[in-house]
Amino acid sequence: MNLIFVLLVVIAGMGLSFEAGLLGPLGSEVGHLWATLSIFGVGASLLWLISLFIPSKETVSLHAIPKWQLSGGLLGAIYVVVLTLATPALGVAMTMIGVLTGQIGKSFAIDYFGWFGTAKKPVNKLRVLSILFVILAMFFSYMGAI
Repeated sequence: MNLIFVLLVVIAGMGLSFEAGLLGPLGSEVGHLWATLSIFGVGASLLWLISLFIPSKETVSLHAIPKWQLSGGLLGAIYVVVLTLATPALGVAMTMIGVLTGQIGKSFAIDYFGWFGTAKKPVNKLRVLSILFVILAMFFSYMGAI
């Protein structure tokens, strides 16, 4: 089962690279904020349609949900705006390697401290080595782009 999830997240990651490649030209055409809004609008519309066929586990008032749990929407919007601005300047590969570096670094902190209700996971040599390799990939990609 875990292998299926690993494959799914790799495929989803490929989708993010595709999205970054689309956002740069779209931002040049309609403006960066409008590109972000249109991407979110298409995604929200698709999710709304899917939600018509998949029932919710439980009906909960939006006011009952802790507000910090909704901050992902804000972070997602910032992420897409940054992609829209950075991708034309850096290229898709460099942009996505930078994103990956940030994601892995913060993910290690979340795992280590057990934030957001996740199980705590200790830092070990292999985890440190993995982030170092990603940082090296970012450095080599940057040097190759100069």
